[in-house]
Amino acid sequence: MARSAKTLANLLLPVRPGRSPSRRPVTALDNPAIQAIWDVVGMIPRGMVSTYGAVARAAGLPGRARLTGFALKAAPEELNLPWHRVVGAGGRIVFPKTSLQHREQARRLRAERVPVKDGRVGRSYIADAEAL
Repeated sequence: MARSAKTLANLLLPVRPGRSPSRRPVTALDNPAIQAIWDVVGMIPRGMVSTYGAVARAAGLPGRARLTGFALKAAPEELNLPWHRVVGAGGRIVFPKTSLQHREQARRLRAERVPVKDGRVGRSYIADAEAL
């Protein structure tokens, strides 16, 4: 296994309770993979969106789109991450259409002049997170 792949694999392994030198609970703030995702999401420009998968790839975590969703859910409010700029494959808002989250994400995107039609964002508004 290549050195970088081994290091990346170690980042994603769960930390066993009791093995932490400080004995404090391990949180998302302690996870470098989640930190990397937050950094990428913070770089998505206003008026553009990216997909969960593209954010994961840009953070060096290919194939970990679900980890992007977890990282956004675990993000403290104080970070003020633009979570609404992350959509599913094809520009689809992933929340159920009748949910408050769906309406809130669509509202925030429209406020940034990103058109949302039938729960989708046009392809021309989807930025490649790896190019940011």
